[in-house]
Amino acid sequence: MDKLEQYILDNTSEEEALMHQLERETYLRVINPRMISGHLQGKLLEMLVRMMRPKRVLEIGTFTGYSALSIARGLEEGAILDTIEVDDELEDIAASYFDKSGYGSRIRQHIGSALDVVPRLGEVYDMVFIDGDKREYPAYYDMLMDGGYVRSGSILLADNILWYGKVAEPIAHNDRHTEAIVEFNRKVKEDDRVDNVIVPIRDGINMIYIKIV
Repeated sequence: MDKLEQYILDNTSEEEALMHQLERETYLRVINPRMISGHLQGKLLEMLVRMMRPKRVLEIGTFTGYSALSIARGLEEGAILDTIEVDDELEDIAASYFDKSGYGSRIRQHIGSALDVVPRLGEVYDMVFIDGDKREYPAYYDMLMDGGYVRSGSILLADNILWYGKVAEPIAHNDRHTEAIVEFNRKVKEDDRVDNVIVPIRDGINMIYIKIV
């Protein structure tokens, strides 16, 4: 961690003890633990939720539940987060921390591909956090925008949108992850139905405001 990043963390509101415990357990038990959102991004998600006051939120990619807890912490009474994870081996870790928190009742946990689960849920979401399989980002976008699962005024937040800087370099042969993220960013930029800005926090978040669907 460089000095500037440490300064930012030192001058950001303290991380909840439960969240620190979850991050520690993730690094001890899970392959690719750096996929966890972490304190800075988690606090940003919480603050955005508090400001936007969504009633229905969708998360694509639960992982071990850090971002879901961050979102749920910012939700008002009666609001619901649907979080979807394709890897069923991560389900118990996330569920245990949802149960330990004071706001786990705001979270509905689902296992499976988001491309299958979202149509079954049939909800319309005020806010969506996309952090699932990077190869499926364009398909997630098409599903949400064309399937009736978001509305005018909804916000989409797509994580890892800079993909460790690979999006700005020549794409390696058969690098489907980078290809899909580049395609996603292009789709968003060329879509007249939305406004967007890429925020270079951690690995980048594409913040997308839906003007009309």
